[in-house]
Amino acid sequence: MLQITDLTFNAWGRKFLEDASVSLPPGAKVGLVGRNGIGKSTLFKLILGELAAGGDEISLPKTARIASVDQEHPATPVSVLETILEADVERHDLLTRLETAEPEEMGEIWTRLIEIDADAAPARAAEILVGLGFDQENQQRPMSEFSGGWRMRVALAAALFAEPDMLLLDEPTNYLDLEGALWLEARLKKYPHTALIISHDREMLNEVCTHILHLANRTLELYTGNYDQFEKARAEKARLLMSAKAKQDAERAHLQAFVDRFKAKASKAAQAQSRMKRLAKMQPVATTIEERVAPFILPSPPRPLAPPLIRLEQANVGYEPGKPILRNLNLRMDLDDRIGLLGVNGAGKSTFAKMIAGALNVESGELHRDRKMRVGWFHQHQIEAMDPTDTPLEIIRRAMPDAAESARRSKLAQWGLGYEKQETTVASLSGGERARLLLNQVAMDAPHILILDEPTNHLDIDSRRALLDALNDYSGAVILITHDRSLMEMVADRLWLAADGTVKPWDGDMDDYARFVLDRAKQAAVKPSQIKAETEAKAAPAAAPAKKNEKRSGPSPSTLRHAVKKAEERMAALTAEVARIDDDLSNAAVSNPKALEGLTRARAKTQADLDAAEAAWMQAEEALAEVS
Repeated sequence: MLQITDLTFNAWGRKFLEDASVSLPPGAKVGLVGRNGIGKSTLFKLILGELAAGGDEISLPKTARIASVDQEHPATPVSVLETILEADVERHDLLTRLETAEPEEMGEIWTRLIEIDADAAPARAAEILVGLGFDQENQQRPMSEFSGGWRMRVALAAALFAEPDMLLLDEPTNYLDLEGALWLEARLKKYPHTALIISHDREMLNEVCTHILHLANRTLELYTGNYDQFEKARAEKARLLMSAKAKQDAERAHLQAFVDRFKAKASKAAQAQSRMKRLAKMQPVATTIEERVAPFILPSPPRPLAPPLIRLEQANVGYEPGKPILRNLNLRMDLDDRIGLLGVNGAGKSTFAKMIAGALNVESGELHRDRKMRVGWFHQHQIEAMDPTDTPLEIIRRAMPDAAESARRSKLAQWGLGYEKQETTVASLSGGERARLLLNQVAMDAPHILILDEPTNHLDIDSRRALLDALNDYSGAVILITHDRSLMEMVADRLWLAADGTVKPWDGDMDDYARFVLDRAKQAAVKPSQIKAETEAKAAPAAAPAKKNEKRSGPSPSTLRHAVKKAEERMAALTAEVARIDDDLSNAAVSNPKALEGLTRARAKTQADLDAAEAAWMQAEEALAEVS
């Protein structure tokens, strides 16, 4: 499907790729992995043609359709559902042409619409939108009413709906909640074409990917299997390389010892010279050099508090008096609890986190908490709210006003921000570096509870593993909100679900929840559309008089009647043509095989045209019956 041959790319003072080659098989689901900043997004831009490689190093089939989701959809007055439907360019073009088509063209247009199953498109688009968090009501709202994050979801939905031959996805779960990520994972497993996915979500890479494409040391290497299999293969490769290097080093030392000992002796000069040539020709074995990943420092509270840390009794909480977001909260949290908080966006997870952090008071009911309890709260808005002109050193100075400068710099170095990064502006730091700075900062006072709201959005896989290790060593309580299913499974020992205006314990594990989410998405996509159709069918007779003068969205009855008439005329002409060919076939001389072959081909083509005309006639008749 995609062929990259000897690709070299230099830009912005650095070399991203050097003689890189790879071939992706058709229909493969390929995870593109590598450290933050290694050039994965740059490779996407090269494939899309947004950056020039300089030659024909990247090739795709000429007819291949390629699409990516690299920016949010514009804030237009068009509804969400119509925006998705327009992503199917052929269907949209055919329907547009149908409005003004000449009668003789309408049969062909209807035939093609039937071939591409155009009638099923709205239901398919609705299913995708429901899976990504848009209910039936929101699907009818204009794009301009949604925030950038939701418009990113629309862009993703449009790409999935269009089903390009090659789909490029760059961290598609970063703007999804866990429910959306679970649905996307299931959808990509069934995607009918090739997909290349940049992701640091280990669970998605394991569940979806048939291949892993590793970008490292300016080269590309393709591994068969999912991420776990890739790690095993890479570890085995590293072991074999280390073994080969050890053997080569031993041989090199042996040859060098012979040269050093005998190069001055005339009787051994020839042998010494031969060994020197062998030494010169030996290519060093290139071993994999693993970059060190700085750990996260999450100090545990020095002394435990009396249980429970948190107790909620009939608590209601919201932002306006008398309008609670969450009601009847009856929950308890102890020092060693690891809570995974589930629920769709808008279900109240952030409201619950704010209440536990002390940023939002309960309206009624009881919230019992120890006054000595310290809370460390990390959420995505902190990253967005950072002053771009600030530096890590200035931030740590405010956090450690009485500490020595050397202690501040040492603390930043422990967090993975070396000397060269400490006076760099926030705007120049990567998303992963900013996340590291804030995650370590909120935990530096050894809190009794850590509230982590999407902590992994900007972290690569190795950094996520480092965070997991730190959380396992941390002895305080944790409330985790994340779309990273792997992190949720490894950290949380209890699950709470925010839904229907409250938060309750979830009786099941992540596999149970994944099934629940997918089943709910299917029901939401099917049932509302059925209910809507039934309601419209029942209301149609009563509503008809009121809507008599309204403009119809489809072709007018007169246009359809004309299309039916034209289709009937074409069917009659083709039927006569088939009969004529049959007469010619019966009268043709058996001794003239070329004439027979030509008549047979003509008969097959005419019959196919007749079948198509018949289908167009039936479609036009059905459409006319609906509007008559």
